[in-house]
Amino acid sequence: MIPDDVVEEVRARADIVGVIGEFVQLKKAGREFRGLSPFKKEKTPSFYVIPAKAFFHDFSSGESGDVFSFLMKHQGMSFVDAVKYVGARSGVDVREVRKGRGGDDPWRPYHEASAQADSFFRERLWEWEGGEAARRYLEGRGIDREAGERFGLGYAPDEWGAFREAAAVHGLDEGILLELGLLKKSEKGGDPYDAFRNRVVFPIESVTGRVLAFGGRLLGREGKGAPKYLNSPESPIFHKGEVLYGLSWARNHIRRDASVMVVEGFMDVVSLAAVGIRNVVAPLGTSLTESHARLLKRYTTQVRLLFDSDPAGLRATFRAADTLLGQGLHASVVTLPDGEDPDSVARSGGADAVRGFVAQAVDVLDRKIAILEERGYFDSIEKTRRALDRLLPTLRAARDARLRDIYVTRVAERTGVRRETLAQELSTAPARAARVGKAPVRRRPAPRFRGLGAERTLLLLLISHREWVEKSAERVGPSDLEDGANRVIFEALIADPDLVALPEGTRPEAVDRFEELNADPETLADPARVFDDTVAKIEGNRISRRLDAIEAEIRGSGTGEQHRLIRDKEELMKEIQALPVDWRRSGKALSNLGRTRQGGRERQ
Repeated sequence: MIPDDVVEEVRARADIVGVIGEFVQLKKAGREFRGLSPFKKEKTPSFYVIPAKAFFHDFSSGESGDVFSFLMKHQGMSFVDAVKYVGARSGVDVREVRKGRGGDDPWRPYHEASAQADSFFRERLWEWEGGEAARRYLEGRGIDREAGERFGLGYAPDEWGAFREAAAVHGLDEGILLELGLLKKSEKGGDPYDAFRNRVVFPIESVTGRVLAFGGRLLGREGKGAPKYLNSPESPIFHKGEVLYGLSWARNHIRRDASVMVVEGFMDVVSLAAVGIRNVVAPLGTSLTESHARLLKRYTTQVRLLFDSDPAGLRATFRAADTLLGQGLHASVVTLPDGEDPDSVARSGGADAVRGFVAQAVDVLDRKIAILEERGYFDSIEKTRRALDRLLPTLRAARDARLRDIYVTRVAERTGVRRETLAQELSTAPARAARVGKAPVRRRPAPRFRGLGAERTLLLLLISHREWVEKSAERVGPSDLEDGANRVIFEALIADPDLVALPEGTRPEAVDRFEELNADPETLADPARVFDDTVAKIEGNRISRRLDAIEAEIRGSGTGEQHRLIRDKEELMKEIQALPVDWRRSGKALSNLGRTRQGGRERQ
């Protein structure tokens, strides 16, 4: 059997048009896709796929259902095989677990512990006399009980062991509670203690509504070790780069409104929902990731970004927009008055005030150009060149060919650079840093780190030379890094290039790694060369992993499917050939490339 949460994750991530399109020739018809019935012979198309509802319906035969139903009815697959088939195309690792002793869902104890904690926090907010201060706080923020219960809000008492004692009554494993970040261990030894204390608690749910983690807003004063917001660390069931707060509740509203608003925090989401704006989500203390963008793409292509307008907020806005553009979404920027955020606007002006600002949202490229104009970036040739450097990442990010063409025209008009020049620039990788001097320079070799060397070297470079953080984000995404701790550090640096320490609650191995890198005495003599080499290795390893996956798919696929997979391999071969020669000479690269060529000859 396949655990229910895995089935729902596959269902949520599935591209139903892409899957069914492998068997039925579909053409876009408004917001739907239409084709000839695969179940009954016909001359007039009556088969429809509705991506917004993840549903198909065949009027000629009466068949209908979700992506799994289609594969079961059309291909004769079992339910398990259908889930595996869709999972393989959606980036979800689908593993079966056997029924009976020892064969249950391996993560079930974690989900049960999270559910029990959720019930405890809710009861302490609404039913417990000691939750009065938390209830008054929410009321003062415009959150009544109906809105609070809608999002499952709770309260963690200002006690060191209240939850631990309740968990013991229910027989919950303390080891699991420590992994989930619900309990902490004291550095001085002794018994574990409650991680969330005197906080309004926001349960963080999967798309299907399962509680995965928690965020807590402090009611008392901030201080050392007591940040205003505290989030659960990553755990076996929680990966913050793949979860959006509020999506489990907002997804149907996003489909209905054909757009989504992305805000910065829990309270923004809840406050907007309380005044009737429900198509709102928020990332969880991290920058918007590619996984987040793919999640949103299941429900809409129109994204409105409502982040702070200070320098840090603008950097986060533009990073998020480029990530969205890279997944084929359209990103617009909503600008709020100085000192305001979505929560304050909703409380002072209600839904109409928020919608008024949203109605004035501008495309991210137009917003970038406007800011550059305000700062005088087009007043001279040199400043215009620097402005172009800031605009090119957005042009490169745009996956939609039509939108990219519009962007190129807009930038050409504003900068005076010819379209042909811009198109040529976009056809190449971002320019490498220039080498100074003609004579060969003896360089100190880059350090050989333990484990995944290229990833560690890149992180050391970014920590030692923060000016490379933004450029690295243009070439590498968190998912390109294989090591989990490295991914956490990289993502944190992208979110805050001036990062001094990782946020409280970050997984311990990432904290240790970050401190180790900060204390490393090694110096990198040529940052530009180190950047180019490490990024090339990381890109090459990513391609190599994809080649391995395709090889595995080919071995288990039919003849028709093999042709598509071989085309995918050929595209990857082109990407490998574009990498620096040094990487392609490595054993792993040559091994994969040789296997690819051999596989191609065997099947042509």
